Amino acid sequence: MPGEPGRLRWWDGARWTDDEFVLPGSEAESIEHHPTRRGAPTRRVTADRPPAHDAQLGRRLDSSSVTVLVPTLALLPVSLVALAVFWLPVRYLTPLPFWIFAIGYLVAGVLLFLRPVQRALLNFLYGARRPNAAELSRLAPAWDDVTRQAGLSAKRFVLAVTDSPDLNAYACGGRVVVVSTGALDLLPDDELHGVLAHELGHHLGLHTVALTITHWLSLPIIALARIGFLFEQLAFAASDLLARRSTGLALVGRIISAVLQVVAWAFLATVLIARRISDWLGRSSEFAADERAIEMGYGRHLAMALRRVHVMERQDGIHTSQRRTIGSHPSAVLRTARIEARLRTGRA
Repeated sequence: MPGEPGRLRWWDGARWTDDEFVLPGSEAESIEHHPTRRGAPTRRVTADRPPAHDAQLGRRLDSSSVTVLVPTLALLPVSLVALAVFWLPVRYLTPLPFWIFAIGYLVAGVLLFLRPVQRALLNFLYGARRPNAAELSRLAPAWDDVTRQAGLSAKRFVLAVTDSPDLNAYACGGRVVVVSTGALDLLPDDELHGVLAHELGHHLGLHTVALTITHWLSLPIIALARIGFLFEQLAFAASDLLARRSTGLALVGRIISAVLQVVAWAFLATVLIARRISDWLGRSSEFAADERAIEMGYGRHLAMALRRVHVMERQDGIHTSQRRTIGSHPSAVLRTARIEARLRTGRA
């Protein structure tokens, strides 16, 4: 490829562009190129197509939005059973029907989508925090550009930062976008735009809505499983004490302990299986979010960021490659290849 050692040019299917990708750790990765370095001048990042109008890229369901609902629907009956267990003691305190108790819990999940609640509980819900002034000076302009391309207002969303050296970003809660400190340190402005466009794509596809609902439904199941494990340990300890007095009572205690353990694992297994299904189905949502980024005009920028991820994976080695992914599935190489093929097809 043309360019100096350590510098790669972008081939748009017809010609070599002026955009450069600098290999991380190479001598070419200088302050002049890398705008995240202290003292570096910022440069205007432009998308590859004009901004959208008339909510052209607004929120809409796609095929991946429907598939991610599968684990949600699978968890619903198990979650209702767990809620019924918690409702039993409430029943003795007040004549509250179960259907009101269950609907009340489900409706309370709507609070997770309110911006004030999300801002107040960033760390508790998403393991993130509000960006400081320096971080906001990089995130806000890039996010304004990306949302403007989609014909949306940046104020509808919540920007957050997680303290992690890994190159990572994720969307959650229907309107929250979290970027790691590692991504802010490692990504140039154009690649940051691409990553943010991908995360906005998740929100536009309503992918994070189903994931948040799934998380809310899993809470009573996990709580019940933990209580089951606690009683199982208590029953096992009691059987040891009873063994000194009566073999029969000790046997009963062991049976109760075994039953509680099986029940607890059964409830917990539904959550684990739902998460595995969600991870497997999440591949399609990653591709759909990439497609949204292309529609916004940031496909080239996202591909350059994914190239950087791949280079870092190779530098880190196979044992730590999973730590530096922008979304763990599918691989950065596969996503880059699909984006570049889509860009070539779009220009044809």
